[in-house]
Amino acid sequence: MMLIEETAVLLSALPVTELKAQLKLGTGFSDDNVQDPVLESFLRAAMAAIEARTGKILVERQFSWMLNTWRDAQAQALPVAPISSLTSVSFVTASGASEVIEPKAYRLEPDAHRPKIKPVGAYLPDVPTGGQVEIGFVAGYGPAWGDLPADLGQAVLLLAAHYYEYRHETTLGKGCMPFGVTTLIERYRTVRLLGGGAS
Repeated sequence: MMLIEETAVLLSALPVTELKAQLKLGTGFSDDNVQDPVLESFLRAAMAAIEARTGKILVERQFSWMLNTWRDAQAQALPVAPISSLTSVSFVTASGASEVIEPKAYRLEPDAHRPKIKPVGAYLPDVPTGGQVEIGFVAGYGPAWGDLPADLGQAVLLLAAHYYEYRHETTLGKGCMPFGVTTLIERYRTVRLLGGGAS
């Protein structure tokens, strides 16, 4: 299985101004924007860390997911949430040929933690022997920063500020998130059972 991020979060969607306020950085100077690239990198790192910890995509973007077979041909759980739409489903044969599956053969079952692709009939179409299925979808709470739940947005700002404050730290740490961040994201974490097959 492989999850690929097809589009990146736009700079315009990142809360650089909010992070400056969080850090109490001075404003009104001619070089106000000199640290923007650094703040952007810390915001992207904080978002990636929180998305990895929770399985939730924060800002909307396009993904593709490839797998060798359905875990359950009656309902395949998708790897992240929330998902707003399925954009394509196709099979890739062992020889590399691609076959698009008609959208009328499947549907999205939305869920806050474990959205699924389900068949319109009894079963999802069979994956070719030695081949793969590739699922394209749009995931995220929305295209703008304001679309995020407030606690997730605050968690990103706290973690990005933490990265900024300790940016010169060279000693090895334990890799733990600050307590305030873990508290804010706890309710978004998905409990995975049976190797990710929990529904």
